[in-house]
Amino acid sequence: MSRRLLRASGIDVRFGGVRALRDVTVSVGPGEICGLIGPNGAGKTTLFDVLSGMRRPDAGTIAYDGTDITRRSPVWRARHGIRRTFQRQQLFGQLTVADNLLVAQDWRGGVRPAARRHRERAAAVLHECGLDALADSYAGGLPVGQARMVELARALADPPRVLLLDEPASGTTAEERRGLAAVIRHMADEENCAVLLVEHDVAFVMELCSRVVVLDLGRVLAEGTAAEIHADPAVREAYLGAGPGSAE
Repeated sequence: MSRRLLRASGIDVRFGGVRALRDVTVSVGPGEICGLIGPNGAGKTTLFDVLSGMRRPDAGTIAYDGTDITRRSPVWRARHGIRRTFQRQQLFGQLTVADNLLVAQDWRGGVRPAARRHRERAAAVLHECGLDALADSYAGGLPVGQARMVELARALADPPRVLLLDEPASGTTAEERRGLAAVIRHMADEENCAVLLVEHDVAFVMELCSRVVVLDLGRVLAEGTAAEIHADPAVREAYLGAGPGSAE
């Protein structure tokens, strides 16, 4: 990878006397899909909170395209192309699926030409995600798998440069996971988007990601290709040995 679009360096986070992250360094480049795995309490979601600006680290820095953004707000990061999904779905349940995507573009203004472009973009993303038939359905009534895809679609509504996906496959069927994987690959391959993926379905991560980082007890235990991680004795003992169904 020629450059790293988003890089966290030497990140420490403490909750009282608990050190949740310990000198963590992780990065992702344009067009790359990087997986982040680890057992319960490893610090994966805490790291996502730091990367998305929801939590300021006690030590360390976040660089975005070479610029220090450690003190930048979540809103600033989202508006500059760093988008995130959550373990627990954060859809606007009383809005339609299409309106959920339009809301993600509202900050750009609502004058008529812009509003038309927003609708066109929303329609294109809905089609890419296989959600055309659900455009007018209320998001709050969707089953888990469809809601996961809508949340991903909303993150794509305003074209991202970095995607932080927190357990996007949780609660989905095998067919739905294939659909999610296809959309994620499209964003990396065709849109040159940098993707950092937290997921407990190890097979999903190993098949999708070109590089995998393993966290354990708040520190980076290992980093490498899927094959290297799968063969690493320390990783197998800490995480993989517990089986692919292990969850945080």
